[in-house]
Amino acid sequence: MFRCKAWLLALALGSTSALAAPQPVVVMTSYPEEMMTRFEEAFEQANPDYRLQILWRQGFDALPFLRQADQGGVDVYWAPSPGNFARLARDNSWQPLGVDLRGLPDRIGGTALRDRDGRYQATELAGYGFATNPKVLAELGVAPPKDWPDLLDARLRGRIALPDPARVGFAPVLLDIVLQAYGWERGWALWSEIAGQSRLVSRGGTLVSDEVASGRSAVGLSIDFFVASAVSNGQPVDFVYPAHGGLNPAHIAITRSAKDVDGARAFVRFVLSDAGQKLLADPDIRKLPVRPSVYAELPAGYHDPFAAARDGAYQYGDKMSRERLALITSLFAQWLSQPHERLTALWARVHAGEAAGRDLSAVRAYLAVPPISAEQAAATDLLSLFGQRQDSGIEQQPVTDQDELGKREIAWQFYSATRHAEAARQLDEMGL
Repeated sequence: MFRCKAWLLALALGSTSALAAPQPVVVMTSYPEEMMTRFEEAFEQANPDYRLQILWRQGFDALPFLRQADQGGVDVYWAPSPGNFARLARDNSWQPLGVDLRGLPDRIGGTALRDRDGRYQATELAGYGFATNPKVLAELGVAPPKDWPDLLDARLRGRIALPDPARVGFAPVLLDIVLQAYGWERGWALWSEIAGQSRLVSRGGTLVSDEVASGRSAVGLSIDFFVASAVSNGQPVDFVYPAHGGLNPAHIAITRSAKDVDGARAFVRFVLSDAGQKLLADPDIRKLPVRPSVYAELPAGYHDPFAAARDGAYQYGDKMSRERLALITSLFAQWLSQPHERLTALWARVHAGEAAGRDLSAVRAYLAVPPISAEQAAATDLLSLFGQRQDSGIEQQPVTDQDELGKREIAWQFYSATRHAEAARQLDEMGL
């Protein structure tokens, strides 16, 4: 939706006072209205010759909208949707930013902060990790998790809130962080067992924070700014950046069809300025700026990802692509989340048997080996199928055997069913 201001209405009615009206800059974003209102006011105060006209679109809707002939009249796209920026760059949908990028690093750890041609630039970062409820963890006798394997503690069974990657936009990157950190085989083994410990959450980071704050979950997988918002509202939640972490950059770009390039550059320049970067760190917004010098002025304890990267954190990023994220999301859905109730029951039996001293390595293999290998997952033809699906702009599609990708996904479902059945049979024979 567009938000239309009074001066635009005056212009439409032919008011003479509107003849000198500031020029509109159309910004498409998925950020919440509360945040955009803050930026709107600050930008217009610093740049009285321009007024923002904000168009809200979520990532899956933004791509087809911006692929229209005139790019929907959008001047600037600003959103935490890295895949969209890369895909639209391949379409030649951006023009050079044309602003001074001095003081802004081109990468952090394994994450690039701009494309090679300077067509889009990261504006802030979101850190992935664990929302925790200290009181509940203490009651369970569990220390706050420091990394992903810590989530396998049997005392956390049923007390982990796991956002469903097929339904929660930020969750696919969680999958990929673990896969890149631990490798394809061990990474998926971890995800199978973590999923078996968890309750799936079908909505975003706010719901994860609510689950943890309420005490229903001791740990929730989330992004830092959702938890920061909960903390600022007085909820009993902490956030842990794991040893193997990841960052999701938000980017900004100027469309090839921008009607007011000067106004677009003025907005980009403001977002990347000291003033814009400090506003991103405001307690009501609380994101991680991409201008390192800003951190010296932030409160003690504010997470500095650049300092963490210098110590070896945040190596994740270089292998990420929108097609890979779509593929691993589908693998998780067909193999682990659709049969989630069965999966959790099987892992509970495995853990109980191992606690009794039984060797269940053979059963673990039936639960932990993914339907395809790393080499198969990297095949160009398979990744292309997922890219084509995403280009349609549909958030979710039903699996059907009427298309090639659907046939493969149905095969993954069958694989899951047969492997789980064999695991159950072996457990039955062992009396577990």
